[in-house]
Amino acid sequence: MARRKNVVVAQSGGPSPVINNSLRGIVEAARDFDTLGTVYGARHGIEGVLKEELIDLSAQSAEEISLLRYTPAAGSIGTCRYKLKPPQTEDFERVIEVFKAHDIGYFLYIGGNDSMDTANKIAQLAHDRGLDLVAVGVPKTIDNDVGDSEFKLVDHTPGFGSTAKYWVHAIQNANEENAGSSPADPVLVLQAMGRKIGFIPAAARLADPNRELPLLIYLAECARSIEQITEEVNALLSQRGRAIVVISEGFDLGDLGEVRDSFGHTSFSASQTTVAQKLVNHLNQVGLSVKGAARCNVPGTDQRHSMAYASTVDLEEAYRSGQKATELAANGESGYMATILRNSGVIYSARYDRVPLPEVAGADRKFPAAWIAESGYDVTDAFVAYANPLIGDGMVSLPMIGGRQRLAKIQPILAEKKLAPYVPQADR
Repeated sequence: MARRKNVVVAQSGGPSPVINNSLRGIVEAARDFDTLGTVYGARHGIEGVLKEELIDLSAQSAEEISLLRYTPAAGSIGTCRYKLKPPQTEDFERVIEVFKAHDIGYFLYIGGNDSMDTANKIAQLAHDRGLDLVAVGVPKTIDNDVGDSEFKLVDHTPGFGSTAKYWVHAIQNANEENAGSSPADPVLVLQAMGRKIGFIPAAARLADPNRELPLLIYLAECARSIEQITEEVNALLSQRGRAIVVISEGFDLGDLGEVRDSFGHTSFSASQTTVAQKLVNHLNQVGLSVKGAARCNVPGTDQRHSMAYASTVDLEEAYRSGQKATELAANGESGYMATILRNSGVIYSARYDRVPLPEVAGADRKFPAAWIAESGYDVTDAFVAYANPLIGDGMVSLPMIGGRQRLAKIQPILAEKKLAPYVPQADR
């Protein structure tokens, strides 16, 4: 029997409503494998590895681990936007040193395509150094952009279904607002997350699959001038008297005073203005085709931490993805990411498999052109058929105490540090 070695699990990038259920899947599944020892959670992702800040997850109570199912975002062990880049050779050496010091034989990284790139680099480095380390990726991104554009390697990623469900309810509620206040405020513009890919704004259509609402959807993939959008909004106003506009935060309407994170991605919620506000300002400046003004609603990180809107399907699949990744690790299958694949048939079901990390590391999936409506401001029924099963039929039932949500409380039980303090290269 192989010698038991310890596990490090880390998270990277933007969180999701179901990210902690993948974490729970890993911790609970690890108990069933004799080769897996203590499971450590790296505090704030790969930065926690570099700083040797490892939370003992095996020492947590079973109750608190189970409550990770109902705990959104990444507050339990933290996430980061620290990227290991080739010139940062000291960082890579430090990762190996920390793993050796704590007898780490398994590294599981929960995240998107940049995180898969990090997991892949660490797997390659360990292999080159002859280190007995298994590195496995666990998919996570609300953007649904990890994988291939043919959906053969990855059908969808945990996190997307819940954010899509958030937008279903957001549009339903926005329609009630817009219908009631349209004599004064006939246009309501809502901005959806999604820098370059349109899965999140496209999910607005799931609220209205029969196309009964006065709804326009603008994906980042569909270039349009602000003047053209204005014409389309006014045309809808002339027909229906009101309009709901969903626009991607990454839609190109010119300079927004962008702020970028350490991955080089634009942080739209931290920039000087927003796409939605810029569009509303223009609509009100040039005037609407009916009486009244345009208003905007810019949801922020609540799109990825609203547990009340989490999809029950997404929660289950996030958990199973964590379990699958742990199984891959225990079987010594290094250099892979756990993946969700859709079974054929009328009734939706999924299976769990693996995909080589190099095939998903650092690659952005494209939104299929065939799913974009000919008008350019909507999506097709094919997208609705793809996405609708992912939001589930019911609402998640949350544990409550005194009217407040009962969240997991991970205790700061840290592994004893064995190495000298270290400052990550990018922070010097």
